[in-house]
Amino acid sequence: MAEHLFKDKFKVTRLDPDGKKFDKVTRIEATSENEMYMQLDVATEVYAMKLGDTFNMVLALTLNLDGSTDAGYYTQAGRKTLADDYDYIMHGKLYKISEDSTKDSNGNSSTKVEIYASFGGLLMILRGDPSCAAGFQLDQRLFLLIKKP
Repeated sequence: MAEHLFKDKFKVTRLDPDGKKFDKVTRIEATSENEMYMQLDVATEVYAMKLGDTFNMVLALTLNLDGSTDAGYYTQAGRKTLADDYDYIMHGKLYKISEDSTKDSNGNSSTKVEIYASFGGLLMILRGDPSCAAGFQLDQRLFLLIKKP
């Protein structure tokens, strides 16, 4: 089975928080069942996203079901891939990983990790528990896969 670096179920909580920038792209804000926060640019002319939508999202290194690395390009050669189980797929690159430590009013410290990726100019920020970032590396090629239940 293909290795997932990250997998979670999200709910869209906000659309275009900084205003509409592009006609065919919507920036969604979503939160997950595991208290992760995500901002993601979606080509909504291809895959519509509305406020309140829920979706499953996976970040994977390869679409090959056996987990083997891909050849750097995708062909529809009639073989089954991870993409067959999802509706919206993007390929991109992880370009930044950062940690942010904050203290609450009681003086308790908490650390959040932020993962930044670009999918051909469509951006993603994933923020949450540092343990979710264990498999990520800078300049890593990623597939983002989405499916609504």
